[in-house]
Amino acid sequence: MVELVFLAPLLTGAIAFFLPRTSGRPLLVITGFIHLLLSLILWIRRPTALFPSYFAVTPEGLLSLLVISLLFFLISIYTTAYLKEADIQSENIFTGSMLLFLSTMTMVTLSDHIMVMWIAIEATTLASAPLIYTHRSAASLEATWKYVLICSVGIALALLGSVLIDLSMGVGGVDVPVAFSSLTEVAQRLDPLWLKTGFVFILVGYGTKMGLAPMHTWLPDAHSEAPSPASALLSGVLLNCAYLGIFKTNKIMQAAGLGNFSGNILIVFGLASMLAAATFIIRQTEYKRLLAYSSIENMGIIAFGTGIGGLGAYGAVLCLIHHSLIKSALFLSSGNILMGYGSRLIEKTGNLAKLMPKTFVAFFGGFVGIAGMPPFGIFLGELLIILGAFRSGHYWGVGLFILSICVIFAGFANHVMKIAFGGTGVDIQTKEIPNMVWPQLALLFTSIVLFFWMPGTLYQTIINALKYSG
Repeated sequence: MVELVFLAPLLTGAIAFFLPRTSGRPLLVITGFIHLLLSLILWIRRPTALFPSYFAVTPEGLLSLLVISLLFFLISIYTTAYLKEADIQSENIFTGSMLLFLSTMTMVTLSDHIMVMWIAIEATTLASAPLIYTHRSAASLEATWKYVLICSVGIALALLGSVLIDLSMGVGGVDVPVAFSSLTEVAQRLDPLWLKTGFVFILVGYGTKMGLAPMHTWLPDAHSEAPSPASALLSGVLLNCAYLGIFKTNKIMQAAGLGNFSGNILIVFGLASMLAAATFIIRQTEYKRLLAYSSIENMGIIAFGTGIGGLGAYGAVLCLIHHSLIKSALFLSSGNILMGYGSRLIEKTGNLAKLMPKTFVAFFGGFVGIAGMPPFGIFLGELLIILGAFRSGHYWGVGLFILSICVIFAGFANHVMKIAFGGTGVDIQTKEIPNMVWPQLALLFTSIVLFFWMPGTLYQTIINALKYSG
């Protein structure tokens, strides 16, 4: 049952490559619905995997899986309408790659063996690369190669880190399966030197895929060149998968009593990412790259909160969930803007509130949410991270954290106001398609609902995921 969740999209993805050009559209929605249904069954029943040495239903994996499944289902509905309007020649490759991408990301969330996790994260790179090259332009080719090369180097470092953690077992005289759950239980007996070294390599390696600075350089190009549905998956889901590898390794560090070591490194990388994003957002000229740098900022926020631990770690998980919902809505809305204005440049847009009012509601609502304002959940997550930082005595860190958020908000707001209300002389002829608007609104509505009311089972799952987090 557990393995079926990622085998189902693997099968349909392989089939999609051989279907006629437009026949893969309904397959996206059908697979997305089946995947969501299977994920909900997993959430309710939480069964044992057929291969328990390699796969397991863990609290942090379930959280990521449910977010992935909901996002893909709504994005697939948007994509069917998007493909009717967009000029994508190799549509079967696009739909097949999206389904394979879903399969590999699902495999990441269910992986418990440290090497299976590495294989799954590497597979996400291979499955998603064709999505970036969809438009077959020189810029998209450059972005694809940059994505593949930089992320592959990062994944190679993560492999070395995984081997070093395995080595910490041998030096410490520990004989258990090389699985995150097993290693966490015996963390006190692992050799601390090799464990620390392994964590550094894993953080740098998976941090490259997560988009942490200074390893983030592939992300703006890839998100800018990929079609909007692919960008939504890359930002809303792929970054979470890379974070999951870091999160599980950090749990081992916490259980081993090395939480201060791993936490301080996460705080440094988190602040570096936020400062890098603030620098580039202020003078950004393209709205899709603007959203990409916003993702770097949010990954920095999540890394910072995870490093703080305790209340900050809880806030980081909230930011992780709500960032996926809101950023996906923003990238889907950017697809509507690109179709309407025919340009990714901010200066060639404007008057969105009048020309595309439904898209404006989704885009502006997404901006309010991603900027950390209520009634969206990122507000609560950031507030808890700040409170956690003050309680743990990280005064300089939280000062830079707040400064970065303020600078990014000012820069982001300036660009959004130009898109929404500026350029009053701009005129376009476009029709807003309902299936290209309501998925974004559904994502934003979900974030608002979770801000006011969180189901008890969701809260308990988050608490269980944060065991050993201080």
